[in-house]
Amino acid sequence: MQDLWRLSAADLATLVKTKKVSAREAAKAGLARLDAVNPQLNAVIDHRPEDVLKQADAVDAAISRGEDPGVLAGVPVTIKANVDQEGFATTNGLKLQRDLIAREDNPVVANFRKAGAILLGRTNCPAFSYRWFTTNLVHGDTKNPRDASLTPGGSSGGAGSAVAAGIGHIAHGTDIAGSIRYPAYACGVHGLRPTLGRIPAFNPALPERPIGPQIMAVSGPLARTVNDIRISLAAMSARDIRDPWYVPAPLEGPARPKRAALCLNPDGLATTPEVKAAVTDAGKRLERAGWTVDVIENTPPMREAVEWQIKLWLGDGYEAQLEMAEREGDPGALACLRGNRSRVTPMDQANYAKALTRRATLTRDWMLFFEKYAVLLTPVSGELPFPDHLDRKDDESFKRVWEAQLPQIAIPFMGLPGLVVSTGLVGKAPVGVHIVSGRYREDLCLLAGEAIEAGGVPPSPIDPVG
Repeated sequence: MQDLWRLSAADLATLVKTKKVSAREAAKAGLARLDAVNPQLNAVIDHRPEDVLKQADAVDAAISRGEDPGVLAGVPVTIKANVDQEGFATTNGLKLQRDLIAREDNPVVANFRKAGAILLGRTNCPAFSYRWFTTNLVHGDTKNPRDASLTPGGSSGGAGSAVAAGIGHIAHGTDIAGSIRYPAYACGVHGLRPTLGRIPAFNPALPERPIGPQIMAVSGPLARTVNDIRISLAAMSARDIRDPWYVPAPLEGPARPKRAALCLNPDGLATTPEVKAAVTDAGKRLERAGWTVDVIENTPPMREAVEWQIKLWLGDGYEAQLEMAEREGDPGALACLRGNRSRVTPMDQANYAKALTRRATLTRDWMLFFEKYAVLLTPVSGELPFPDHLDRKDDESFKRVWEAQLPQIAIPFMGLPGLVVSTGLVGKAPVGVHIVSGRYREDLCLLAGEAIEAGGVPPSPIDPVG
């Protein structure tokens, strides 16, 4: 049982519940894998082995008493360092917050515990969780286990790197502009950005967030199988009254005809041939599984949604964010804010009102679109995963990165769910597809995702390579 870390979360939980493996054995295997590969990756930036084993012993004790240990019984998971976990610093990649010790769990962390998961360690993110690259001045650089010259993604780059390398079976991430979906893409695993309100979240250790992040930022899972995404979504979405945006929507909605739309160049996105080929292949996989796939020239507005999303995300309190970034001194965070100044200022009352008004109109357009189609397939990014730190190379590279990420940035503005399924490799670079559906229809994303996954995925977990 030395290779328990290789198993899916679903298979491991079954072994633990049936007492074929103890939670302590699963935890020891997870810790051993962390020790073996994390020094090359710096994916996990804080962990406490004694606490991990204590959690595992509690799960084993519950099983011995005949209690239901939960859907994730004994499954090692990782938690991103931008959410509260009791006793740990909520650094969000900041020197300024390295002593901000949480006194209670974020709801998503509490829900993992309730589901019987073992919290294995805290994963790295860029300063302020601003970038699609993962480095900061307090925890350092995280590497992509498939190719160290490529970004591991961001802002949940530690999460993507960890789960691809077998450090934990499920990784928690957050997403306001692709921060779950892009690390999944870059590291060759799967990642789900759920609908706003699906998974409760709240950081008691931090001030209340402005309205933009409140209505666009979500927590969600990264994993190596779509079924593990499914079971982790169920665990993470348990009710918590502390999140006023939480919606107790059913995880399974009404049956829909298996009809998908496929768009290779949404809103004029310049998509590379390798990415087009991967999205086209995903559509063919769906067709082989009995879906009807319509190739469409365009989707409801994405580019306008991107502009309003960036304004609400970075424009609200822009000067205060910039002042804090200057105190932190993080070059990537400063590049993000300074590079977007012209897009987000001024964020005055008139612009604020227009942003929220247009959100209603664009959300309606998208919901009507999903009356016709169960899901939409698009590129995750216009390009294959970027060379690491490309956004800091020069002004043109910065613009190139932000343009390529158009599909990821757009859908949070409408609060829509999006699933990234990794489908293959181009050389060492992972490639995949972005599956979007209507609000609270993660089940349709997962249904399509499982059909696409059945056509083949990159091998995982993997040993890190240079």
